[in-house]
Amino acid sequence: MITQEELKKQVSYDSSTGVFTWLVANSSSVKVGDDAGSVTNQGYISVQIHGERYLAHRLAWLYTYGFFPENSLDHINRSRTDNRIENLREVSNSCNIRNSKPHTNNTSGVRGVCWAARVRRWQADIKVNGKKIGLGRSGCFVEAVAHRLAGEQALEWEGCDSSSDAYKYIQAYRANKPNRGGDVAASREY
Repeated sequence: MITQEELKKQVSYDSSTGVFTWLVANSSSVKVGDDAGSVTNQGYISVQIHGERYLAHRLAWLYTYGFFPENSLDHINRSRTDNRIENLREVSNSCNIRNSKPHTNNTSGVRGVCWAARVRRWQADIKVNGKKIGLGRSGCFVEAVAHRLAGEQALEWEGCDSSSDAYKYIQAYRANKPNRGGDVAASREY
């Protein structure tokens, strides 16, 4: 396992861009000043140092803080190649999974909220340990999103609020629309 000291001998890290560059030439094709790393099949950047491959986001953490994170590292903006230190946070594995992009078949833009055509209402659900739990239906999209957010908070996903689609939607909604009556449900949109 590489140490911070050895890492800093091999590469330079620009925390504002998230890019590593070589400080030493380690082969005929790698020159001092070249960008370090390549994109993996999973979309992350990995860097090979002394024959070992390391994920660049984990190296960024080591470079900055002097140790590898004990838990998962989350790319806050969901871009696996954006290794700026401000875009990385140490989280539980479950929180890291929650900050993945919505499925391609998601048409609402908010994970766990969909249009239930049969009953002509927005439906909010959440999965817990692989089991889908209904959180409520509403004729109002905002209210359905609020149900989803309440479900997340009831499960104490608070460390993941900033990456929750429901949280982001409600924050943007509150910032762009005056709140009447003190709660989201007061502004029904049918």
